[in-house]
Amino acid sequence: MERNFYFIGIAFFGMVNGLFNQVALLFALIHVQVLAPSLLFGSTSLTLMFSSLMVSTATIVLAGIPAAIYERVIGAKDDSTVTSLWIWLAGTAILTLPAIGGFLRIGL
Repeated sequence: MERNFYFIGIAFFGMVNGLFNQVALLFALIHVQVLAPSLLFGSTSLTLMFSSLMVSTATIVLAGIPAAIYERVIGAKDDSTVTSLWIWLAGTAILTLPAIGGFLRIGL
């Protein structure tokens, strides 16, 4: 499989988790409103969008940690290997499991 398909899958799972994971989204929303109330001009909708982006980014970063550890162990010097991309994709899929129900119910 071409590398771009891995990245598309990783971004898709991150997007689904950021939009449909209610617990993580509520957690991020509350903390953004408390820690930076005037960051987005006090707009609740902008704060919700920013929180969704934070959850999506956190999903991709957290899922990349096992892949990075794998690359470090095998001593990969150049780009990511196919195995590490599979690990990254599987990690994002696992982190997205709580949001899959909402995604399937609502859809895009």
